[in-house]
Amino acid sequence: MLIVNLNLCITAVDAENQVELEEKTRLINQVLELQHTLEDLSARVDAVKEENLKLKSENQVLGQYIENLMSASSVFQTTDTKSKRK
Repeated sequence: MLIVNLNLCITAVDAENQVELEEKTRLINQVLELQHTLEDLSARVDAVKEENLKLKSENQVLGQYIENLMSASSVFQTTDTKSKRK
């Protein structure tokens, strides 16, 4: 009878250990998946930052180009209305 009770206790402990092991394995896999997701998101953020810097630079070049065109064109030059009235 003592051996049967001891075997039942060992079986119960083994079952608890198995459940704990499965839970730990599940959590480890979840952590690894979240780490990969974080790595992917970090890479995406870096790519977006790089693209943003590129676009800012292009906007500055285009803004300067437009400003140069406007200053070179007589259409956008200021007129002196007082001298025209005289």
